Amino acid sequence: MSESDEVYSSKISYDGVFSFKDLYKFCYNWLSEEAGLSVEEGEYSEKISGPTKDIKFSWKGTRKVTDYFEFEVKASFDVKKLSEVEINQGGAKVKTNQGSVTIKASANLIRDYEGKFETSSKMKVWRGIYEKWIISQRVTEFEDKLSGLADGFLSQAKAFLDLESADK
Repeated sequence: MSESDEVYSSKISYDGVFSFKDLYKFCYNWLSEEAGLSVEEGEYSEKISGPTKDIKFSWKGTRKVTDYFEFEVKASFDVKKLSEVEINQGGAKVKTNQGSVTIKASANLIRDYEGKFETSSKMKVWRGIYEKWIISQRVTEFEDKLSGLADGFLSQAKAFLDLESADK
């Protein structure tokens, strides 16, 4: 069984005018293209009440970094009171969305993801020695890199939302 350590957890919230479709596409593309993660959608649910809807969905993105380390980033989106609005943008009327969104992100550094050190109790002891004395600096390096990646994702999502609202 692999070992997993959460190295990052944070969230951002936004309330205002934004394009849900563009936000979805931007976040997915950033995780898959910029971060190089293989992204899968876990849950997706919509609840419609009158002219608004609430949407919840989550993603899990993974990337094998070495034959021992794997990055895992989880993102969950909670969109409330999403409605269609028409705004005036540069003299033209444009359809977009209004509502609130909360994006939570967490990042886990997964060690020994193939379970190579799980074959016997002796191998588990060797894994402890290996991680503590041989690769401790690499563990710290990968934790910092993964934490920066997850923080970068939330920062980019926030910048996208702020930029979207500045255009409106």
